[in-house]
Amino acid sequence: MLFFYKALTRSGEERQGSVDAPTQDAAVAAVQRKELIVVAIKPAESQSFFDKDLSFLNRISLKDVVVLSRQIATLFEAHISALRAFRLLAAEADNPELGKKLTQIADDVQSGIPISQALNKHPAVFSDFYVSMVRSGEESGKLSETFLYLADYLDRYYELAAKTKHALIYPVFVIVVFFGVMIGMMTFVVPKLAEIIKSSGQDIPMYTKIVLAISDFLVNYGLFAALAAVIAAFTVWYYSKKGFISFSRMKLSVPVVGDLYRKLYLSRIADNLYTMLTSGIPILRAVEVTATVVGNNVYEKILRDTHEAVKGGSPLSDAISHNDEIPRIMIQMIKVGEETGKIPDMLGKLAIFYKREVDGAVDSLVALIEPIMIVMLGLGVGTVLAAVLMPIYNIAGGIS
Repeated sequence: MLFFYKALTRSGEERQGSVDAPTQDAAVAAVQRKELIVVAIKPAESQSFFDKDLSFLNRISLKDVVVLSRQIATLFEAHISALRAFRLLAAEADNPELGKKLTQIADDVQSGIPISQALNKHPAVFSDFYVSMVRSGEESGKLSETFLYLADYLDRYYELAAKTKHALIYPVFVIVVFFGVMIGMMTFVVPKLAEIIKSSGQDIPMYTKIVLAISDFLVNYGLFAALAAVIAAFTVWYYSKKGFISFSRMKLSVPVVGDLYRKLYLSRIADNLYTMLTSGIPILRAVEVTATVVGNNVYEKILRDTHEAVKGGSPLSDAISHNDEIPRIMIQMIKVGEETGKIPDMLGKLAIFYKREVDGAVDSLVALIEPIMIVMLGLGVGTVLAAVLMPIYNIAGGIS
């Protein structure tokens, strides 16, 4: 159970932090062991709304963790102690939420807890992958090198993820604009023109009837349709977060975009395994941790099955080869690495290869989507205008 405390040092300086303990008495004892005088202590869940930090406004981003990792590595290389490094970074943190987390980590380190365990108390910031890497650095005595590995890896991860997201921003924006323009025309422009068309008494073409029917539906039931769309979108998002493998598989099945995501996940798998194996983490643990951070349930299941197979004595190349989502080139490269004793090197080359593939897929996607979206927008607006304006031209022609 987590307790927040306020305390004073022997010299009268105020200290704040958190401690994990089964009871409040145990929490008080844990704080006192730090040679602090407890002023106030209470369970984390007993805080009132006004006492709580609005931490969601200070969300700790991946970029924050990248910068933090580089700073820690630099301080360790300068032979600054872990406690002093975390205290210094907590005081200098631009993000208040990150500063609070670093203060809590520093308190835990001061009480004698290893850095990896202190980081493990904050899973929303430091993933299993991150904690496992730090634990490996503690065991090997190479913490500064480990944090440099982490910073380099997170840099690559951030760059790849950011490029993929940015590639999808433009098509999403165009789609939103397209539907916004269409809905605006259907609810404000078409109904006024429909009155003229219907009052003329002339035969209305079928395509015009379809457009008018859609317009009537949006005018009369548009709010219900919007509410249903929001509920449907939330349902899809919720169940995809819950880990339904069908949603992850559907994500990989989308034309063009699915191939981009597939290469992104393969790059992530190769890079994770390369970084962990290079740091001295056993292959079983590396596969297990990579499964938790790959970000797609299809590949997570593949890696968990691979973990069980490797645990049973199978080579990694054989264990991972029974899945259609793993390309032959990856299997062959891993097999060569096993035969030569250079699996990390092969995985590093695979990570570079798939990063280039992702870069190429992103560029192709942007080049392909831009003209398609423009054509779709023009055809959609043009079709609606033609459907309602042609009958009006016919009316005008009849009057003249």
